[in-house]
Amino acid sequence: MAIQLLALPYPQNALAPYLSAETLRLHHGAHYKGYVDKVNAAIKDGPQAQASLNQIVIETAGKDQKLFNSAAQAWNHGFYWHSMSPQASKPSDALEAAIDRDFGSIAALRAALSAAAEEHFASGWAWLVAAQGKLAVVTTHDADTPITGKANPLLVIDLWEHAYYIDHRYKRPDYVKDVIGKLNWSFASDNFARGTAWIYPE
Repeated sequence: MAIQLLALPYPQNALAPYLSAETLRLHHGAHYKGYVDKVNAAIKDGPQAQASLNQIVIETAGKDQKLFNSAAQAWNHGFYWHSMSPQASKPSDALEAAIDRDFGSIAALRAALSAAAEEHFASGWAWLVAAQGKLAVVTTHDADTPITGKANPLLVIDLWEHAYYIDHRYKRPDYVKDVIGKLNWSFASDNFARGTAWIYPE
């Protein structure tokens, strides 16, 4: 079972001018595709040839760093595309109540997510997760992902430079501000309601 290259859930120009069509074309068609291709080459005819991407990520964590890096990056990118939307959205009543409980307000959550993303050193990811009955903002380095632990990711911001350098150059804070304005709260609400990690589509 080959790991699928997911199509963007919106046209390449749908997030412009915040993220240009050129950025999404290269990010999706080169960086993300490269990770998917590496996973498929690594698992072909092997014991994980029929495994889901979620299984591969979890099973290789701490054991096969090379395959983990490609698999986790493929999963993280698939999740990232869905974490943004050109359409305005808002959290469900249940998610909004949890945000108010754990952050005080959605404005305070946005501020916490922004600070974490801007202050994160080098490459990685900034996540909103649900874990142990609470919401939290966390960051991971390189390919690391919360699904290897007990956290349920709700949203993510890609902090690798290839995610923003074409449009924002070295100004990560500008990129973070733009992405936070395009977060897909409907996707986050679905993830929160399900209560378990998003399953990468087969």
